[in-house]
Amino acid sequence: MRRCRSGPVRGADTEHWALTTLDRFSGIGIRNVLSQGVYLERLTSVESAVAVADTTPHATAARSTTYVAPSAPATTAILQGTAGSTGTPRTVSLSPDAVLANISGLNARIGVTPDDVGCSWLPLYHDMGLSFLLSGALGGTHVWQAPTSAFQASPFRWLNWLTESGGTITAAPNMAYGLIGKYSRRVTDVDLGPLRFALNGGEPVDCDLTGRFATEMARFGFSAGALAPSYGLAESTCAVTVPATGRGLAVDDTVVHTSDGAAPRRNAVLGEPVPGMEVRIEGRADTASEYTDREVGEVLIRGTSMMSGYLGDTPRSADEWFATGDLGYVVDGGLVVCGRVKELITVAGRNVFPAEVERVAAGVQGVREGAVVAVGVGERSIRPGLVVVAEFRGPNEATARADLIQRVASECGLVPADVSFVRPGSLPRTSSGKLRRLEVKREVELRR
Repeated sequence: MRRCRSGPVRGADTEHWALTTLDRFSGIGIRNVLSQGVYLERLTSVESAVAVADTTPHATAARSTTYVAPSAPATTAILQGTAGSTGTPRTVSLSPDAVLANISGLNARIGVTPDDVGCSWLPLYHDMGLSFLLSGALGGTHVWQAPTSAFQASPFRWLNWLTESGGTITAAPNMAYGLIGKYSRRVTDVDLGPLRFALNGGEPVDCDLTGRFATEMARFGFSAGALAPSYGLAESTCAVTVPATGRGLAVDDTVVHTSDGAAPRRNAVLGEPVPGMEVRIEGRADTASEYTDREVGEVLIRGTSMMSGYLGDTPRSADEWFATGDLGYVVDGGLVVCGRVKELITVAGRNVFPAEVERVAAGVQGVREGAVVAVGVGERSIRPGLVVVAEFRGPNEATARADLIQRVASECGLVPADVSFVRPGSLPRTSSGKLRRLEVKREVELRR
């Protein structure tokens, strides 16, 4: 199975999307592509060496009689594109054994049985969406799969799908839980009582927003113990750490040192490694943090779910430790992830994680939650600084900008050198919706 990006994100040039998508296919050896609907129209509107055909004649109700199983075991089950949120997208090669190990480990941790019902709107081109579908197939459960575009058009339909399906297991990124929690007054006539496991992954977990979801949805039968903040990445098929069922949101309350003293920090504990996987923390002198009583370092992983390697690179062994590029620590056996090595902001000898600044900035009236980027610029110059770029919709930019600067200075110990408000929907994102911080950083530095 080979997976690549889906349709263009909002506001993107469709011809550019078609060309880059077909180039990506060509780059990993694909010569024939099946598509349908508007995507078929877009892909066939440009010239390419990749042949594009309509899915419809091939996707018949009857099982194909022309398929011949390979005589030798396949070395690759999935070619999986990385998101590219912190650099150039790469292609991960996953063996059948690795995929089976990850899905089996995930099902074992969740305790999946044939009586469960999965309900998802996650795109199947994304590792979490595909793993959700495969875990249902392996566990013998019913899986309701809604179009991602339907969720994007009306996020609250997710709750209606859970109600209609009687879903017991679901998964979504943090922004979905936060959005519904924040605007819960719009929710009526849903039943979340059957839901026993709600995985939160794919992006940093905001404890306050996730907790708000649990509080607000309790009146519709949702149990806070169903919340499951987790950690994973394409290089490990999907899941790396997942909490035990019924545990709910576990929070590590600690403090960091700022110029004004000690400031509290709340980080989600993302559970323990799934069966077959291991995690360790390796200290780095260049990324020392100011967390109190926490040994922060780079997250390293290895185990049975690991990739065979990046396509075109030297194959790797599952016994090798893989440096994820994420910074974190372990508390009470559970993993906490603070941010990315490449994205750590260093100003005046102090380190701060972008997510910390972004959470504070998102509390300013008019700033869109999940649409804030904090970057460090000019680290190699004599005037390094913190810049915040946020999508904004409000009546008074000047007041909001002053409020944002004051909050960040007070709670994070750094005064932003610049705050830039942009129109809603204009921040660059990956095909799976993750903000491209490094692209924002490049754009900011070009303007300086």
